[in-house]
Amino acid sequence: MSCVSALFAALVAGPAAAESLPVLVPLTGFLSLEGTSQRNGAVLAVKEAPASLSVTAEVVDTGTSPEAAATALERALSRGTPPAVAASMLGTQMLAMLPLAQDYKVPLVTVSGTASITERGNPWVFRFFPGDAVTKSAHARYVVEELHKTRPALIYQTTAYGQSGKAHLEPAFATLGAPLVFAEGVDPAAKDLLPVLTKALEAKPDVLVLHLHSAPTALMVRTAAAAGVSLPIVAGSAMHQPSTAALLEPAELKGVCAETAASPVSGGTPAMEAFTAAYRAAFNAEPDAFAVGQYDGMRMVLDAMGKGAKTPEQVRAALASGTYEGLAMTYRSDGTGNMAHSAAIVCYDGASRVPAVVKRYDGAVNGAVK
Repeated sequence: MSCVSALFAALVAGPAAAESLPVLVPLTGFLSLEGTSQRNGAVLAVKEAPASLSVTAEVVDTGTSPEAAATALERALSRGTPPAVAASMLGTQMLAMLPLAQDYKVPLVTVSGTASITERGNPWVFRFFPGDAVTKSAHARYVVEELHKTRPALIYQTTAYGQSGKAHLEPAFATLGAPLVFAEGVDPAAKDLLPVLTKALEAKPDVLVLHLHSAPTALMVRTAAAAGVSLPIVAGSAMHQPSTAALLEPAELKGVCAETAASPVSGGTPAMEAFTAAYRAAFNAEPDAFAVGQYDGMRMVLDAMGKGAKTPEQVRAALASGTYEGLAMTYRSDGTGNMAHSAAIVCYDGASRVPAVVKRYDGAVNGAVK
């Protein structure tokens, strides 16, 4: 198991023993870019905890294996049950952590998009990023209703994340009268994506739809640009990340769009811009929607603690029944732990690595956005 512990001081003055909010996220492996954003959002939220609270955030790298995530959670809980845990955004790791959360009765706060983590009747999971039922509805609707494309070719990851996306994209496109003309999964470790791109093009699509992790997304966009592919590309949320865009030249991004929950670098409210400035100052990096989602989730936990929630059950009850005005959106549970119900589409103009928000879909009803 790759397990590296570091202690991020986020202490607020006060003689009482500090409450621990463990941050158990993937910082190495194929999800390191996304996991680092998640960690940074959690750490920044704890750093900005209300003055009435004394809180620490111990960060543990879970790598990408389910076993490592479960072990990290069990170790953290063996030292005493914290009010809540910031838990991995990797779906397979969340699925491994869920039984432990239920046994120890501790809330897990995550930005995982994998749909099934909130479909198992576990009352201890809270997702502060729109799940695939929400984002894939927006993804498909943008392709069909805004781009007027009807022959989508899907290239997805073979991980639980990728398979979850395919499971929602395929029926969403079919419902919109634009069934997939091609679909194939690729391993996150694949270094040459030209073969699968070639196969996709042989199906004569009018749009490429990607549901890949960060590095594979950048590799596929670069491969398509190098091959002279002029089709629009509408990618998953990994593409909205500044760290993904930094792997590409602006010209390679022309015609590329992505679904996401928010895009802090694209501007917005004064509160979002203040968050972006604080994030840049703390981490010398650009924030993304994963950072904002985890920040909002931990801020809701801290808000509950500041209002008197002392135990994990009290925090769970506050998350399950409360409404919180976050930076990306207003959060409330749908009864299964899905807290985020809005999605956005961002697009790059080919001249900059900063995308523009071109479409918002708010207020999901039964998963599908309005």
